[in-house]
Amino acid sequence: MQYIIAGIGTEIGKTFISSILTESLQADYWKPIQSGALDFTDSDTVKSLISNDKTVFHPEAYRLNQPMSPHAAAAIDGVEIELSKFQLPQTDNHLIVELAGGIMVPLNDHETNLDLIKKLNIPVILISKNYLGSINHTLLSAEILKMNNIPVKGLIFNGEQNKYSEDFILNYTKLECLGRVNFEENIDKDVVMKYADIFATKALSL
Repeated sequence: MQYIIAGIGTEIGKTFISSILTESLQADYWKPIQSGALDFTDSDTVKSLISNDKTVFHPEAYRLNQPMSPHAAAAIDGVEIELSKFQLPQTDNHLIVELAGGIMVPLNDHETNLDLIKKLNIPVILISKNYLGSINHTLLSAEILKMNNIPVKGLIFNGEQNKYSEDFILNYTKLECLGRVNFEENIDKDVVMKYADIFATKALSL
């Protein structure tokens, strides 16, 4: 199983949920683009949160210095992000791929994460966080994936449950709810393991 973890925006909880799925599946992990936080990357964060010894962390294709949109961070670093530089890591294990930012975040002057998703050609798990405006952001994200014939395995909701929002999103998009997590203030291995155990019961069906 190989999945791209895509969010409806930034600060949605992709890394937290990527940690959970990586632990649940004992999957490999890959962050194709790291923008900023090079002293402690998202790969380092996931590594610090999982407990299994099977996961392999594959190196980023781009490591950018500024915590900005990839196209802007790359320009400041004097490089241009090229789709040809992205190749799925070779592994016999499951693989979790975490995007940098939302689906339409630009990678260069003419391509976005959507183009990267097409290039990698594996299903997407869409992460939605419950906040005012998240219905609009979730529907737009789901719609752009649908318009581009990209397979979406389902949705994971992050944050305190909002039945009205979630029911509408699921009814409108016809996507499956794969689960819910609550982004906790103090995330550690025990928290990740707790959710990983919950997801493990459906890991084979993911």
